[in-house]
Amino acid sequence: MRFAKKLSLLVASCTTLGAACLALATSPLVAGLALSTKPPEAAVPVRLSNSSGPLRLGIVGLVHGHVEGLLWQASQREDMVIVGIAEPNRALFDRLAAKYKLSVTLYHPTLEGMLAATNPEAVSVMSTTAAHRAVAELCAPRGVHMLVEKPLAFTTEDAQHISALSARHGVLVLTNFETSWYNSVRHAKQLVASGEMAPIRRMDFRHGHKGPIEIGCAPEFTDWLTDPVANGGGAITDFGCYGAVIATWLMNGQRPISVTAATATLKPKLYPKVDDDATIVLTYPTATAVIGASWAWTHDNKEMDIYTERGSIHAGRGDELSSRSENAKPISIKPAGRPPELANEWTYLRAVVRGKCAVDPLSSLEFNVIVAEILDAARQSAAAAKPLAPLTPVRAPAAAPAPAPVR
Repeated sequence: MRFAKKLSLLVASCTTLGAACLALATSPLVAGLALSTKPPEAAVPVRLSNSSGPLRLGIVGLVHGHVEGLLWQASQREDMVIVGIAEPNRALFDRLAAKYKLSVTLYHPTLEGMLAATNPEAVSVMSTTAAHRAVAELCAPRGVHMLVEKPLAFTTEDAQHISALSARHGVLVLTNFETSWYNSVRHAKQLVASGEMAPIRRMDFRHGHKGPIEIGCAPEFTDWLTDPVANGGGAITDFGCYGAVIATWLMNGQRPISVTAATATLKPKLYPKVDDDATIVLTYPTATAVIGASWAWTHDNKEMDIYTERGSIHAGRGDELSSRSENAKPISIKPAGRPPELANEWTYLRAVVRGKCAVDPLSSLEFNVIVAEILDAARQSAAAAKPLAPLTPVRAPAAAPAPAPVR
């Protein structure tokens, strides 16, 4: 049975995920249309944890491939401890438990049961994206903070609902992106903010890889990544969110005034239900962002180029960073390191839920609700697009007959 169907056991007290996933925003940001959003709910103070010692962390779901990184990290660190795992698929738990030497006492078939039995400070949500709303409905009233894997949501309605739960119950809902921990990305923002490379006129983002099946993602992961209900699409949501969050951050939280998108399924035998290649164009009053999200790159691709009035910046993986003045050759830059609390997502999570650091904008609800609005609009724009029919080739005029020879 596919995990998307089994997940009803995990969030039994919530409505079915399909309905939540398919709900459309009431005021989408579609190509050429301005965005309007309902006012945010008044927030109560964040219920910070007063615990000391290792972070007491629960895990919700084991179907996201990134969970294996967490399980390995937990086995190597002393500043966090896994107190419980909610996963309806016992065989999946047993397989990973054997691999990472997990105690069988960590297992809980439902999220409600795990929360009641373990009282975690925070949970790492490793479920389908569509399940994030239902998870928040169970965790927020209990004061349990959440770190979800990107994106927060792919519909505006789900994102705003999660945001309202966060405000009402005083819990943090943070979104994790791999690129948030790249020194190159952080330093690029500093170059823009300082005015050294500003103002921004164009942003080009390229994120993705050869495809989840091609790179060997586990079946429980690819099952929902290639399900339009559980993932909201394919590459458009899986990797479109990276450019959306970084553009929002570089533009200081400004919403685009329009979103236009086009998708393609280049490998229909592998991905018959979802797109595997997407292009999203965000238009701002003074800049444009082009987001290339694909499962058809030749390599693991996470890079961006920022073009400004004073030059351009290229930021790749990790510490790969360079700048270029007008008509000059690129110059490599050694990026500055991150603050200690931003060393990685688990160090950050422990610090932020205990009030030891501020919420980082890249993980914030404020920015990630905008990301969900962009993804929702992009999906609708792509679905509504009417491609032009192939143009009729222009035929060359017939060659004039050769003149008769003169005798």
